[in-house]
Amino acid sequence: MKRLISVTINGKQRTDEVEPRLLLIHYLRDVVGLTGSHIGCETSLCGACTVELDGKAVKSCTMFAVQVDGCRLLTIEGLVSNGKYHPLQEAFWNEHGLQCGFCTPGMIVACKQLLERTPVPTEEEIRHGIEGNLCRCTGYQHIVNAVKAASAKMGI
Repeated sequence: MKRLISVTINGKQRTDEVEPRLLLIHYLRDVVGLTGSHIGCETSLCGACTVELDGKAVKSCTMFAVQVDGCRLLTIEGLVSNGKYHPLQEAFWNEHGLQCGFCTPGMIVACKQLLERTPVPTEEEIRHGIEGNLCRCTGYQHIVNAVKAASAKMGI
């Protein structure tokens, strides 16, 4: 039996009927059409599906869509404002913090939360902040450099 949920995604209110067993990542990709968050492991290990739920980074493969009823979600697509990329998105590009790009959406959302909690993080704090997000291409140093660059640009 389907359930009705209302959720604000990237600032826009939505109401949808969903199966109670539908994972949040599948809701975002298949129902809403936001394919920026990626399905990697579906076991919460890789972080490619990370989104922001009421201000906290969560792995959307570990939640059901019905659990976000009445909540606010922010996906990688929602970081663009007035046609301008978020400083983290720019920094990942400029500092070569991405290669294949598969982990990038989840990594950026996790790094956004990191910078909100620790505006000028050390390299150790950055590495700790991204522990739940796996990258198989970059070796992480460029990602660390991107977070430092975004922090400096944001001037928090």
